[in-house]
Amino acid sequence: MAVEENQKPEDDGMADWAEALQEQKSAASGDTHEPGGILSGGGAQPFSPNDAPATDINMVLDIPVQLSVELGRTKVPIKHILQLGQGSVVELDALAGEPMDVLVNGYLIAQGEVVVVNDKFGIRLTDVVTPSERLRRVSRG
Repeated sequence: MAVEENQKPEDDGMADWAEALQEQKSAASGDTHEPGGILSGGGAQPFSPNDAPATDINMVLDIPVQLSVELGRTKVPIKHILQLGQGSVVELDALAGEPMDVLVNGYLIAQGEVVVVNDKFGIRLTDVVTPSERLRRVSRG
């Protein structure tokens, strides 16, 4: 999965969410913008702003989600899995130094590089998928 190349590294992602919320508020106030986006289909709009006003976003902000960082992947036959033991090395498809995928509930939201913070591993985000692209990917899945 590719992350948009034109995403600015200095963005923290909140600006994209604020922009998406502003677009939703504009649509609710009757601004005449071109219909479009992932949720609109042709002339019909399956999601009405009246169904969930933008102010109700606070209801979901405290819902916990699973954030994980993927180092790499590989496919191996079951017979190799059964032969694994302590000290075994499994070669992954990712190259050393390559950005790692950051996933929320299994969906790619960003890529980043590993850092160490107070003797714990962390990840510094280098590329963030825009909210509209995240919605597009979720709707495909």
